[in-house]
Amino acid sequence: MANQKGGVGKTTTCISLGAALVELEKRVLLVDLDPQGGLTTGLGFDPDSFPHTVYDALVNETPIRRLIVPTKLPGLELVPANLDLAGAEGELLGEIGWDRTLKASLGDIQDDYDFIFLDCPPNLGVLTINALMAARRAIVPVQTEYLALRGLKQLFRVIAKVRKKGNPELSAKILRTMHQSRIVHARETSEELEAIAKGRIYRTIIPRTVKFAEATAAGESILTYLPGSPGASAYRELAQEVLEDG
Repeated sequence: MANQKGGVGKTTTCISLGAALVELEKRVLLVDLDPQGGLTTGLGFDPDSFPHTVYDALVNETPIRRLIVPTKLPGLELVPANLDLAGAEGELLGEIGWDRTLKASLGDIQDDYDFIFLDCPPNLGVLTINALMAARRAIVPVQTEYLALRGLKQLFRVIAKVRKKGNPELSAKILRTMHQSRIVHARETSEELEAIAKGRIYRTIIPRTVKFAEATAAGESILTYLPGSPGASAYRELAQEVLEDG
């Protein structure tokens, strides 16, 4: 999940899409790559309670398998993060092959899961580049408002460079989020995204609702917090699309 703009639904998508795939009996691992630990918090954990996090996998070469913790939802597991991760950027840059560190770490466990989701920080720095080098697909959550479109060109330039210089299998697909269908501007932005990203955009559109924030405060996904809500239904639809993509 990548977008240098914050507050567009990356973490919500990690949790909710992961939970929707678990409902379909898939094994899912979520990896928190944001030093703020939003994914870790959103799953009901205190980031500061972990003596070892994804930082140790990236900097200290701790096998990532040792860092995995179960969540409230059986089948959904987490590699947590906290502010220790903020120091990883500077430490990794001094290493040979710094941009492939995460990919090498995940290689030991990738066959244990059907899906591994990487929740990137809101920037295009060292941690996001590591994620893009490791990933098969970048899901790009984009809020359906004009200002949210402005950073997309930069992100897609970075994705193109990563594809050219080390990960030719990487693809990218836009996910429209926080959509308010009653607002003309939101509908127009959604249509514009569809026009400029043909073949690179999900059909599913995630609605804006305060229920996502309530679910996060409860430390669970919208699918378990309010299973019959429009938000839960949208992520179930997205899960089906992700499965169709293979």
